[in-house]
Amino acid sequence: MSSAPAEPLFHLGYVSTETGHLGTQGMVELLIEARRVNTERNLTGLLLHREKSFYQVLEGPEEEVKRTFEGIERDDRHTAVDVLFEGTVEQREFADWQMGFINLDGVELSALTGYSDFLSREDNAKDFLENLSRGKRLALMFRSME
Repeated sequence: MSSAPAEPLFHLGYVSTETGHLGTQGMVELLIEARRVNTERNLTGLLLHREKSFYQVLEGPEEEVKRTFEGIERDDRHTAVDVLFEGTVEQREFADWQMGFINLDGVELSALTGYSDFLSREDNAKDFLENLSRGKRLALMFRSME
């Protein structure tokens, strides 16, 4: 009995601009929606929001990443969607994250399911920097934008 080969992993990263002010409640609702969809579609990733800009990385089966991104492109909560990278990858960068995120003012981030402290950690900096993937390097640049 042979097993089917594992479906290749695909990732896609983009930036966009918020069309209005979502506020804390709007961001929480967006995160809940993203996590629900990602769970259903076997996707993981990262969603950053800063000063009206979004940065997101989606990863998982190619068909599901592309299907999800098509919906994201149609979402009227943002505009100027610009794909930064896409393609196959050997492994997930955010395997333990339903949808990692930062910058939700007034919300205790560590209490929410799926939280990761990757952008706020200072420990083991040498190892961290040597092993940064493209998605995580871009996320770090996003964090330091003034």
